[in-house]
Amino acid sequence: MFGLSELAVILVVVIVVLAVKKGPELARSAGKSARILKAEKRAAAEGDAPRVVPGEVVPPEGPTGPDARG
Repeated sequence: MFGLSELAVILVVVIVVLAVKKGPELARSAGKSARILKAEKRAAAEGDAPRVVPGEVVPPEGPTGPDARG
């Protein structure tokens, strides 16, 4: 069967293959996150009001509250 060194080599090859496929995507995502963090840090230091991103409000499903009957 396989020894420990053979399994380690197979594991390294699998990691390298996955890193080649996902590496650029992960780097791009990390760069976007860093830019957002830097912009938020700068806005907080300048004392700007927090930005509100307009979105859609989704009401909860079904009746809620103290008068709800189940």
